[in-house]
Amino acid sequence: MDFSFTPEQNLLRKKAREFAEKEIAPRVDEMEETGKLPIELLKRMTNLGFMGVLIPPEYGGTGAGHIARIIILEEIGRVNAAIASTLLICHLGQAPIIYYGSKEQKKKWLPSLASGEKLAALAVTEPTGGSDVLGIKTTAKKDGDNYVLNGEKWFVTNAQIADLCGILAKTGEKGLSFFIVEKDALGYGLGKEEAFVGLRGCTVSEVFLDNCKVPKENLIGKEGDGLRIALSAIGNVGRPGVAATGLGITRRCLEEGSKYANERMAYGKPIGQLQAVQWLLTDMYMDYQISKLSSYYAAWLRDQGVRCDAENSLAKFWGAGGAARCAHKLVQIFGGYGVMNEFVPQRLLRDAETLIPMGGTLQIMRLIMARAALKFK
Repeated sequence: MDFSFTPEQNLLRKKAREFAEKEIAPRVDEMEETGKLPIELLKRMTNLGFMGVLIPPEYGGTGAGHIARIIILEEIGRVNAAIASTLLICHLGQAPIIYYGSKEQKKKWLPSLASGEKLAALAVTEPTGGSDVLGIKTTAKKDGDNYVLNGEKWFVTNAQIADLCGILAKTGEKGLSFFIVEKDALGYGLGKEEAFVGLRGCTVSEVFLDNCKVPKENLIGKEGDGLRIALSAIGNVGRPGVAATGLGITRRCLEEGSKYANERMAYGKPIGQLQAVQWLLTDMYMDYQISKLSSYYAAWLRDQGVRCDAENSLAKFWGAGGAARCAHKLVQIFGGYGVMNEFVPQRLLRDAETLIPMGGTLQIMRLIMARAALKFK
C-alpha cells in the first residue's frame, strides 16, 4: 500500500495552492459582499489545466484523473468553497459527455469545455425534490429530427454561466433520457439567481424548458439510459467533488483553530493548553483525517476503474458533514469572534452547511452505504 502522491501530483497541489492563495483569496471579501462570481478566475483555472482534469488529452484536457481532481478541489476549497463548487459542477456537467457520449459528441463539445470556451452544468432537481429522481416531471417528446422538452429544474448550479446544460427528462414508455441543451436553444430560459446563506459567488438558479427544441444528436446514449447516466455523473463526479470541497473547509478549520488556540491567551496561558479546547481540536483532526482518507481512496478506486458507489457516498458524507462539524467547533474556539463577519469561522460554517445537500442529502448517502453493508462479507 502506497499512500504517497506522485511528483506530478505534488507539483499540482503546489500550483493549486499558489493559485488559491494569490488569486482567489484577495477576491473573497468582494464575493461575500456582492454574491457575484469573478468569471476571470475560471479562465485562469482553465489555463492551469484545472477545467480539463477529467477530459482525455485527445480532446484537449489533461486527463490527470480523479486523484488530481481531489487535490485541486481540496486546495481551492481550503481558500474559498464557492469557487471550488463552481469548478466541481463544471466537471459534473462534462461527465455525461466524457463517459457516455459518442465519438462525435466528444469531438463536438469536449475541446471547448477543456479550453474553457464553454462551461457546463447539470440539471436534475425539480420542485418535487432532488432525491426522488424517478418522480421528475420534465418531458422530452420526439418530433422529427428534434426532441421537444418541457419542464422546470431547480437549484441548478452554474446555470447562469453555463453554455451547455445536461437535462434529465422523461421519454414516454422508455423511461428517463439525458440530453445536452445549449443555452441558445429556443425555449430554454433561466429564472432568478438564488441567494444562499453560504457559497457566496457560486451561481444557482432555475432552468425553464418551454417547448425547447433539442436536436436528436444531443441525446446522450439511448432513450432510457438517462437515469444511469445522471446517477453515474452525480455519484462518481458530483459527490467526490463535494467531498473534496468539504475536505478543504475541514483543513482550513483545523489550521485556523490550531493557530488561534496557540495565540489566544486566557487564564495566563494559550487556550490550546485547556483540555476543553484540545478536545475540540482533536475532533477536528479526526474529521480531517477520515475525510482525507475516504476522499482519496474513493478517487483512487475511480482511477483504477473500480465501481465505488458506497466509497463515494462515504467520502461525501464525511466531507460535507465533517466540514460542518469542524466549522461549528471552530466558532466555539473563537468564541464571540467566531460569529463576526470580519473573522473566517462564520464563513466556513455557512459554506459547509450549504454543501450538505449538494449531490444528495446525507440520508441518501447512508442509504447507499446501507446497501453495501447488507452485502458485506
